[in-house]
Amino acid sequence: MLSAHSEAKLTGEFGNPDTTPPTVPVVQPAFLPTRTTPSLRATWLGHACYYIEFPSGLRVLFDPVFEERCSPFSFMGPKRYTPIPCKLSEIPIVDFVVISHSHYDHLSHPTVMEIHRNHPNAQFVVGLGLKKWFEECGIKNCVEMDWWEDIDVTLSPITGEKRISTSSKTSSESSPPPSPPSSSPTSTSPITARISCLPSQHTSARTAFDKGHTLWCSWAVSSGSGDNSRSVWFGGDTGYRAVPQVPKGSDDYGPEYQHLPTCPAFQEIGELRGPFDLGLIPIGAYEPRHIFSPMHANPFDSVNIFLDTKCRRAMGIHWGTWVLTPEAVMEPPQLLKKALAWKKLPETGVFDVCDIGESREF
Repeated sequence: MLSAHSEAKLTGEFGNPDTTPPTVPVVQPAFLPTRTTPSLRATWLGHACYYIEFPSGLRVLFDPVFEERCSPFSFMGPKRYTPIPCKLSEIPIVDFVVISHSHYDHLSHPTVMEIHRNHPNAQFVVGLGLKKWFEECGIKNCVEMDWWEDIDVTLSPITGEKRISTSSKTSSESSPPPSPPSSSPTSTSPITARISCLPSQHTSARTAFDKGHTLWCSWAVSSGSGDNSRSVWFGGDTGYRAVPQVPKGSDDYGPEYQHLPTCPAFQEIGELRGPFDLGLIPIGAYEPRHIFSPMHANPFDSVNIFLDTKCRRAMGIHWGTWVLTPEAVMEPPQLLKKALAWKKLPETGVFDVCDIGESREF
């Protein structure tokens, strides 16, 4: 990411898009006070952060960053142009915190430490090599995973105690986690879940000297049984295809670029772990394409990822919070509608965006 930004700036291709309000509306989130909900509930907390409330009672926080800047420094680096929608202390229950990779817009030391203070039983789930970073922060509740590994979880909703076991399933097997016989959980029923570490097309780094030292991932979380069973795929941060520099105004999905390969991992995810009730799929930070396309999907890539992974519904992430690349800040949702029409999908009700702080039910 650092080298990509440097290249864009050196070539004069990194402008400063207008962030004058209004941009993305921000509302106060309304979290459920208990573990009871009849549907899957997803609340966007800005950029790639989503809080998911499962009907089983499971509560998962993806890629939380609650600082003004996504940077190793508090005084420089990308600054929010939309406010933080709530305080971390206002989130009532956090069972798992799932981290896609180590970049500063997805992993924040102050945020991690505040979660640990407010929710000491929260379990962090990270890619291979990143557990050491958490241990150096004094956090022992961390499990690291490689691509295609699964863990099965049984959680006490009363004490927060968790039993975690490595699934014996192979990458070609994708049965749901074991569940209690009742499909109507009570406030005291054990909560079961399966968390799967899955591929993405990205990279990782915390400094200029550790690029690729830890794994970048997408994730699947499934929980519940019967009518209460739900599954979520979290794309984190990913590219889809590597696009060369094309003439201005050209369509890089045009006939002359059909030969460009796409990342096969997403079809594999759909075949081996899908379908999913909800996909959380990145749609922003993609210009200039010849620099960022290997790492960041644009909305046309995002719709292809949605189809490849066999998500029934999706919400757009990785936009609307920090200026990371020079496209207009409101362009991602506009292009998303065009990309949906391109695939003859409805503009709303299938792959949507929402206000920061807004909750949707699935």
